[in-house]
Amino acid sequence: MKETKQHNDKIAKLIFAGVYPHYVKKVESKGRTKQELHQVIEWLTGFDEVKLQELMEEKVTFETFFERANLHPNASMITGMICGYGIEEIENPLTKKARYLDKLIDELAKGKKMEKILRAN
Repeated sequence: MKETKQHNDKIAKLIFAGVYPHYVKKVESKGRTKQELHQVIEWLTGFDEVKLQELMEEKVTFETFFERANLHPNASMITGMICGYGIEEIENPLTKKARYLDKLIDELAKGKKMEKILRAN
């Protein structure tokens, strides 16, 4: 699947607070917790629960969300397919970061162990 400018622009303009409840629902419906979701988000972005809440109240876009994030040094270890895209083949930096998050949440929902999700060696 080839990424397009329209697709990248759509991701950039998404409001994180609008997508967040879907993340919660996805992981909780598979028996995982909101706390585990927050652990995954904090590992990837550096945002603790307080900062995450501030960003949601501010209604930041994914573009702003990832501009403010301090991406984990091991984020590049996140590979595989997500939404029909091979993560390592995504060229747009913002889209790649958003797909990193999607992949981590998918792994959490699928029951992977936290040390695997957080790329602990």
